Amino acid sequence: MIFNYQVLLDKSNHNQALVDKVGRGELYQGSLWGAFTGLFGPASNQLIVVSVDGDPQKLVQSNTYQVTSELWTPTARPTDATPCHQQGLYVFRRFFVMEDNVEALVTLSKQAWETFENTSSYAAEPLGLFQPNQSEEGVVAVMLLTWYDGFASWQTSRTPHPQAKENFSKRQALTLATSAMATRLESFSESEQSITGVHNRSTST
Repeated sequence: MIFNYQVLLDKSNHNQALVDKVGRGELYQGSLWGAFTGLFGPASNQLIVVSVDGDPQKLVQSNTYQVTSELWTPTARPTDATPCHQQGLYVFRRFFVMEDNVEALVTLSKQAWETFENTSSYAAEPLGLFQPNQSEEGVVAVMLLTWYDGFASWQTSRTPHPQAKENFSKRQALTLATSAMATRLESFSESEQSITGVHNRSTST
């Protein structure tokens, strides 16, 4: 099971044309895992598309909208190809680590999640932790995708259970740098969707 992460760019100042094309089954190969519009980080005319297939060769493609295309191998999660479906806040976070530390980062993440997501204080679920199929000078940009029901849960989760916090601190010690993007999931069954504290289109400040 291989995932393809694409960043698509439209020539206009918004991404609606890209959303429409993906909704029609265009611009990706394999099964759609999720299409994401940026809230913070991606440009207003970009769309992140993640698809999955058992054969990586079937995922390799190029199109005139493509800015980035990366093949990912899932580590601890996901364990199947069930698409993302919950409305809410989706945060993509990259951890830049030395290749020798990837396994330890995955282990620490799994241990942290045991208490991080089992709480009544906020709603959060790490959906995927992916290793790209390429590294650069021994540095791997591991990608984590985490779902929250809204910005309030994200903020509250900055102070997780002590055991989770300890494992996250150990993970941070292995990390050379991080970067993050906040997004929302595009729904192709309804024209407008909203989440707690977030407007559907990235036109508000």
